Amino acid sequence: MNVAAHFDAMSYGPAPEADDAVRSWLAERKAFGHFVDGAFTDPGELFVAREPATGNEIARLTQGTADDVAAAVAAAREAQSVWAALPGHDRARHLYALARMVQRHARMFAVLEAIDNGKTVRETRDIDIPLVARHFYHHAGWAQLQESEFKGLEPVGVVGQIVPWNFPLLMLAWKVAPALALGNTVVLKPAEYTSLTALLFAELAATAGLPSGVLNIVTGNGETGRALVESDVDKIAFTGSTEVGREIRQATAGSGKALTLELGGKSPFIIFEDADLDGAVEGVVDAIWFNQGEVCCAGSRLLVQESVSAEFYEKLLRRMSLLRIGDPLDKAVDMGALADPVQKARIEGLVAEGAAEGATVHQPVDVPAGCYYPPTLITDAHPTSRVATEEIFGPVAVAMTFRTPDEAIQLANHSRYGLAASVWSENIGLALHVAARVSAGVVWVNATNLFDEAVGFGGKRESGFGREGGREGAYAYLQPAGWRDRALREPVTVPDPQSATTVLIDRTAKLYVGGKQARPDGNYSRPVISPAGMVLGEVGEGNRKDIRNAVAAARGAAGWSDATAHNRGQVLYYLGENLAVRSDEFAARLKQMTGKDGRAEVEKAIERLFHYAAYADKVEGTAHRPPLRGLAVAIPEPQGVVGLICPPRAPLLGLIGLLAPLIAMGNRVVAVPSEPFPLAATDFYQVLETSDVPGGVVNIVTGAAKTLAKTLAEHDDVDAVWAFGDHALSAQVEAASVGNLKRTLVDEGRDMDVCAPGVDGFLLRHAVDLKNVWIPYGE
Repeated sequence: MNVAAHFDAMSYGPAPEADDAVRSWLAERKAFGHFVDGAFTDPGELFVAREPATGNEIARLTQGTADDVAAAVAAAREAQSVWAALPGHDRARHLYALARMVQRHARMFAVLEAIDNGKTVRETRDIDIPLVARHFYHHAGWAQLQESEFKGLEPVGVVGQIVPWNFPLLMLAWKVAPALALGNTVVLKPAEYTSLTALLFAELAATAGLPSGVLNIVTGNGETGRALVESDVDKIAFTGSTEVGREIRQATAGSGKALTLELGGKSPFIIFEDADLDGAVEGVVDAIWFNQGEVCCAGSRLLVQESVSAEFYEKLLRRMSLLRIGDPLDKAVDMGALADPVQKARIEGLVAEGAAEGATVHQPVDVPAGCYYPPTLITDAHPTSRVATEEIFGPVAVAMTFRTPDEAIQLANHSRYGLAASVWSENIGLALHVAARVSAGVVWVNATNLFDEAVGFGGKRESGFGREGGREGAYAYLQPAGWRDRALREPVTVPDPQSATTVLIDRTAKLYVGGKQARPDGNYSRPVISPAGMVLGEVGEGNRKDIRNAVAAARGAAGWSDATAHNRGQVLYYLGENLAVRSDEFAARLKQMTGKDGRAEVEKAIERLFHYAAYADKVEGTAHRPPLRGLAVAIPEPQGVVGLICPPRAPLLGLIGLLAPLIAMGNRVVAVPSEPFPLAATDFYQVLETSDVPGGVVNIVTGAAKTLAKTLAEHDDVDAVWAFGDHALSAQVEAASVGNLKRTLVDEGRDMDVCAPGVDGFLLRHAVDLKNVWIPYGE
């Protein structure tokens, strides 16, 4: 065929990427041990890693045992204090060297990733590896600036990290770069069958001069991951399925380990009638099919406005028919192989189930034999069917229609996940309106699957908690200085009513729900007894039904989250003023309950109200400038409905010092006050009632802390729980939170001064999530 004929046909010929260097590297090693303390161990019990595109064996890896994990953790522990003590500049130079190392070996990494994972070399070469290098460059900067930018914070310590198979090396960079930059050391477990780029990275990192023990790699299956979760690490950072995330939350409950989870998603891809439909088609192709759908944030739920749905489906099916599927090392191929036959079988099962329920399955392209799956569009699926609600993790899009923006938002939020979303409209006002109301950690406007090392990434709901990337990701590897050295809180017991000798009841306190006092369910109450044995009053003994009512009232007060930050601040100032007017009364009440002078505590409580009133309109978003024509705006959003278990001591300050940052940031709170000393909280009802606090924003349910904490932690309509008490309370709340994987903040039974320097920033960060909205602009 001559040149002119090629231009007429416009057909693609094969364009294979040379793989001889990678094959030679694999042949030389044959069997891999773990990478521990700067060197590879001798291989142990081996399992086979296969090339997804061919099914051929490419390497043998060592199955990690609990002893292997313990050795790696010990090496990391030994290295951590020395690594953290290095000046930030020295750590920055090490991370800079790692970034340069990735760039020098970019082709080697790209080809090995394509062979090991099955994704196309075009994706690994043009997207994954450049992002890996940029992550290390970016976090070299945070290491350099740590002393000035993160004052009062210290490294978490030894971090156990577990990454999935869809982005093996990129996920390593997302986790390893910030951890090392900020003085932590790492034990990383890659996915069982996609471990090779991690091992290559470790080998080259040692060559680049990274000190021994700072980075350790242990390979193996889920049992290896379980051993890492149960080991003596200070933090677990996990990316993977929601089911495994739940198991990890359960396993770490009460252990004192910090935890971040980046889990599954079923992200909505919302297309309005005024959208550039051709651009949206390319967005769907990029989000779902160019990466085999093996992206947790892929917009696999297509929500298309009914008026343009037929036209959009026609365009999409025509574009699907042109996709090229084949050898991942062919640079002219659009889709490669799935990473594992088990995943292929799961996809086949879910699609078959959807078809059996009446959905229409469109597969316009044939695929080669082996671990391949065709690009698939499913229409006419019911919104509640499994194929429309469960994460498929394959090249499958499920399409539904809507008529109005409100219906689109309702459908988008009809999910237990909240990882990402994509909104397509030429009306920027409409697009941003929808972006603000979709429950997701990341929203792309007229774009999809954009990532940058400076822009945070992470989800809400059952998509996990915590952020990767940028300053947000850096905070995940830091803690307040001395956080683990705080003294254990001395126990405070609730006096036995039989011990009372004098009765001095001035009022019977009820619960405070929805802006008014309410009788507890069953009308139960208990006496409050002073150290001198006097019965000072009675408080309602709240139960599960009372918590249910309080949560419903808080959920109904959503207008507080939409109020301006200035208005919220004014309400907090007003609370402080009204508390100051009654300071003598509250000081006397504290002395009655605790036997100690309460004046200093009241003054601190007033100061905290003014302090967080000042912060209400100061915690603002950040406009990032990623490498595109546009912005990525990080917008702080309230957690939502937060359960608050107040510490037993300092009954007024413990309540206000934790309540104030939550409501300043727009949360609505169900608070359980100090169990031994609740009357300070019940007296506070009157201050709330006279300070313009809308009903439902603050709800107070008195009663047994552990009983009510368990109910709050198990409640699916509660978004977060803060619990301050003894260690058993912390363990209980973390374990009970697995139902909807709500975010928790616990004190592990250790005293925390809510007025200490740096604590305000710590509490404010926990009071919000950051939603990153990507907004391209220009022609």
